[in-house]
Amino acid sequence: MSFNYPSEAKGGEERMFFELFSRKAIKALLNQYLVYPSKGLGQNFLIDKSVLKKIIKAANLTKKDVILEIGPGIGNLTRELAHKAKRVIAVEKDPKMTAILKEILKDFNNVEIITGDALKIPDTKYKIQNTNYKLVANLPFYIAAPVIRKFLESCKVQPCTMTLMVQKEVAQRICAKPPKMNLLAVSVQFYAKPEIISYVSKKSFWPEPKVDSAILKITPSGKKSTIVGILPEEFFRVVKAGFSQPRKMLINNLVKKLKMEKKKIEEILQKNSISSSQRPETLTVKDWVNVTQEFSTLSLL
Repeated sequence: MSFNYPSEAKGGEERMFFELFSRKAIKALLNQYLVYPSKGLGQNFLIDKSVLKKIIKAANLTKKDVILEIGPGIGNLTRELAHKAKRVIAVEKDPKMTAILKEILKDFNNVEIITGDALKIPDTKYKIQNTNYKLVANLPFYIAAPVIRKFLESCKVQPCTMTLMVQKEVAQRICAKPPKMNLLAVSVQFYAKPEIISYVSKKSFWPEPKVDSAILKITPSGKKSTIVGILPEEFFRVVKAGFSQPRKMLINNLVKKLKMEKKKIEEILQKNSISSSQRPETLTVKDWVNVTQEFSTLSLL
């Protein structure tokens, strides 16, 4: 099936770029394939070309880059990635969207389209094990944190950078600092440096979502298996215990969840200049690392 452009549209490559950012043409494209944006899948299509340019700039693409794109939708970002990069692997969960992508991207021989759930597909299928690939994605709320965790924690090979469109609140939570830390922020900052590149108005999408978004860039440190001599599983056991009741005092959470003597935990906290009355949101990632190191050294984990 080929998409029929309106007669007044421009010609060639410029026409395609123009049409993928036109509400009228996007609606016509979806109607032709009997598709309507799914709220359940968080399908909100980018219609602001200036935002796309910011994403491309933040990703810092070169002709040597391999890009893994999650949730390409109708392919407006995918096309620009294909122009700038060596290879693009586009993973789309909705098979109806895959049919559209195959038409929109048919002239690109450096794009591979995979239909499936990015959270369930093993990273070996992407064939990125021996590449310094970059992850680029427009992520709906329900999948943002799981995708970030998967590619920081579970994948055998971390991306060298992650350039993501996420809800504004999610980006702010990930980039939080004391005294507003949270479990998600600690989890990401343990592995990487997050940075908000730009905020994006909800009016930049169709259908228009209820909240604004942000372009978030995450740069992994590259030290995945062990960081400063501690195992990730030990670190996250301590952090999750500490945040088990975020509004409670840290000491009480650790005693309850780690089942350790209160006096011993107090000594460890004091040694690292942490008050027993502090709340978990006031600790830095370095604080959590130091405390975990103490627990590990004393064989308490």
